[in-house]
Amino acid sequence: MTTTTSHSHKKLGIWMDHSIAHLIEFTNGSIEPKTIMSKFTHDVKIHSLHQSEHVMHNKEQQQQAEYYGKIGEVINNYGEVILFGPTDAKTELFNILESNRNFEKIKIVVKQTDKMTENQQHAFVNDYFKNK
Repeated sequence: MTTTTSHSHKKLGIWMDHSIAHLIEFTNGSIEPKTIMSKFTHDVKIHSLHQSEHVMHNKEQQQQAEYYGKIGEVINNYGEVILFGPTDAKTELFNILESNRNFEKIKIVVKQTDKMTENQQHAFVNDYFKNK
């Protein structure tokens, strides 16, 4: 008889802004943070602006959608997720996930925080899930 790990018990913290997401899995053991970066960097923005405002906006939307999509693929493997960070990126991602039925069984919470060091991010995730 084999046992399978249920996604519903896995917990993930994501500190994010519009350019980078730090994914921190909550476990009893060591933390292995992962990073997802948006392709819409400052250099891409400057280059696109030289072409036109319309081109820049379309490129930004396309690359933000791809960035949020990559984060969503990871979130889909968890039962509980805390999105936190200093910008509106976490709320934008939350709204996208909330409108997608594939994520309706995942408990997702959004918290506003300041910029944090990596150690502060890990402590925030540990404190959040330990106190639940």
